[in-house]
Amino acid sequence: MSVAMQDVMKQSGVAFGTSGARGLVSAMTDRVCYVYARSFIKYCEASYKCEHTIAIAGDLRPSTERILRSLVQAGTDANWKVIYCGRIPSPAIAMYGIDKHLPTIMVTGSHIPADRNGIKFDHPNGEITKADEQGIVSQSVDFDEALFGADGMLKNAPELPAVEAEAEANYCKRYPDFFGSDALHGLTIGVYQHSAVGRDIVVKVLESLGATVKPFGRSDVFVPVDTEAIRKEDEELAREFTHKDYVDAVFSTDGDSDRPLLADDVGMWLRGDVLGILAAQALGIKRIATPVSCNTSLEKSGSFEKICRTRIGSPYVIAGMESLVDANDKSVSVAGYEANGGFLLETDLTREFVKGDKRESRTLKALPTRDALLPMIAVMVMVREERMCVVDILRKLPKRFTVSDRLKEFPTEKSKAKLAEIREKNLGEKLFGALAAKPSKFAKDKTFQGKIVSLNEVDGYRMEFDSGDIIHLRPSGNAPEFRCYVETEGKDRSAELLAECLKIMEGWRK
Repeated sequence: MSVAMQDVMKQSGVAFGTSGARGLVSAMTDRVCYVYARSFIKYCEASYKCEHTIAIAGDLRPSTERILRSLVQAGTDANWKVIYCGRIPSPAIAMYGIDKHLPTIMVTGSHIPADRNGIKFDHPNGEITKADEQGIVSQSVDFDEALFGADGMLKNAPELPAVEAEAEANYCKRYPDFFGSDALHGLTIGVYQHSAVGRDIVVKVLESLGATVKPFGRSDVFVPVDTEAIRKEDEELAREFTHKDYVDAVFSTDGDSDRPLLADDVGMWLRGDVLGILAAQALGIKRIATPVSCNTSLEKSGSFEKICRTRIGSPYVIAGMESLVDANDKSVSVAGYEANGGFLLETDLTREFVKGDKRESRTLKALPTRDALLPMIAVMVMVREERMCVVDILRKLPKRFTVSDRLKEFPTEKSKAKLAEIREKNLGEKLFGALAAKPSKFAKDKTFQGKIVSLNEVDGYRMEFDSGDIIHLRPSGNAPEFRCYVETEGKDRSAELLAECLKIMEGWRK
């Protein structure tokens, strides 16, 4: 029979977000995942000159193996060879695909709870764009419906192929080959492992760079670590660990290990957008693309010659990076990062290193997809070289503090409708002006009405007030969540303002 991808999406409710297709595990049946994979393969056959081979990998969620098996069936039925790279980070499978010029699929729900999962697609040159996405969902697929039972599950799911270890090995070599085997010598780094797919790889890479590593917090149950909305228990765990064990920093990642979490020596987690600035400075990046929601210390630091602000989501950051590339000067380095900390490298980086009496040149190949390890390693290399601590480097940035949180189980259509109402009726100042007022103790003075001096609707509704406070409202692109981002000149004020904004937003559930 023939089925249209659009129809499968409508019937299942499993649709594209900002980072691939995601949905409830109960909705992501083998049939749904199979049709997604066949549509992707069919699109790649028509749009990219690549051999009929696809590589797949997955995270550690309970549902991941079942979905991987449906991908094997899809590839086999399309007469493609399927290479299984095991349970490895998203950037590792993406890098393998780029190196081999193969399309790849990563089964992961990233940071969202274990009752959900997702499928992330990369074409042979890297992450799919929004144009690729449209090409995939416009496909129709012919297949044998008898493969599936009434519940949408494969009647005879294939076994996974033997693991191809090259993808993991090459990813692990990437960092010591560039930074050197003694780049982190003398540093002690804790690794909060939880259920991240890269938990052992992070330890292996840090040790290959010369660091002393202290792993902790390993979990056999999936832990939904969101690098943009860090859980209270993760904050407490990092503080408790650093109180008991001396470390220079703590590393962690989200579920598929493409988004970083870096904490200082007392266990305070850094915001991803602040980490992005520090990493770009450490790597000597000249041009940066980043979403509109990220900390404005980027501009205020004066460290970069060009900055492109984009919509939220790696496809938009990638498009922004591409617009910054200097076709006539390959030495102009371009990178991007997101508020979740994921760091994308658009151009190759070449640096001179001193080894004994000799100078040598090393190149870090471009990897235009979110990577968790690069930004954390780059910052710690700078910490070691400058003989400082993470806090000392943070103090060099202009004082701007971003915080964010979200209302869970808030339907996307409902949040979009609320933003449309605010936009059409110009309700921004009425709803939030008293909160974003100039007095620092705004909770005691509700009479002052802050004025909006800048409005940005590139992605959601971002209001900058005359006090310098920024309030940004946005529906999540991959989950039923309504997000709020706040930026002010003070850490406590940002937290307080965020709490007040969420109280207002909570009233919109009715």
